[in-house]
Amino acid sequence: MTGPGWQFSNIVFRHGERETIRGMNGEFAAGLFHGIIGPNGSGKTTLLDLLAGFTTPDCGRIVFAGRRLSDYSRRELAKEIALVPQETGIGFGFSVYECVMMGRHPHIGAFSRPNVRDTEMVDRALAAMDLETLAARPVTALSGGEKQRVAVARALAQDTPALLLDEPTSSLDIRHTIAIMRHCRHLADKGRTVVAVFHDLNLACAFCDRITVLDKGRIAAGGPPGATVTPELLAEVFGVEAGIDSSGPHPRIFFDYHEDAHA
Repeated sequence: MTGPGWQFSNIVFRHGERETIRGMNGEFAAGLFHGIIGPNGSGKTTLLDLLAGFTTPDCGRIVFAGRRLSDYSRRELAKEIALVPQETGIGFGFSVYECVMMGRHPHIGAFSRPNVRDTEMVDRALAAMDLETLAARPVTALSGGEKQRVAVARALAQDTPALLLDEPTSSLDIRHTIAIMRHCRHLADKGRTVVAVFHDLNLACAFCDRITVLDKGRIAAGGPPGATVTPELLAEVFGVEAGIDSSGPHPRIFFDYHEDAHA
């Protein structure tokens, strides 16, 4: 079974007088692992917020699973789409277990208690994010990387057919980075639709089915990693000179870190 996808046309979003999304057209096809890359300020986080329904475009149309996103109720969306934001926003002394259980709230009726399915999904999410030994610890006592894993676990416990992640590995060590990417890859292989923002271009190329490149609020390129991430694109969009090693199963980007920029 393949999860739902998004299509969007002519979407515009403004922060004050500045357009952060400028007449964008595109899609995130169902059942794939999509990576979004682009320079700072290119509209990556804004696009995720729009896809999640947390913000509304000033104009244009976003369709999710064949239905306009604006037609969903908040509860309906919470059963369909989970978002892992850059900032966890957890400032109270909830335990790790309680925070992950918050992902089950869309599935728990008013004045009801978690059932066997709810606790099972929380236990699975804790195990997937290597948080079992931290389950009783207050989230306020965790490191930044541990909090990030809690945010991912909460989204996994939500058990939605579509998952959005905004730089989900930015604070993580390499072991947990790979674990999260492998789990996202597994979800896509099982038919979920996963869309993640990356700053690590090699990580995106290694795990994603498709890459979407944003630049100045528009889509500059999109497609399979090997056909999309090229030296020419990196120079045009990111302003860097880089080489691509295409000899392996995934393209690998390498930079000359010792190049004298003032030569």
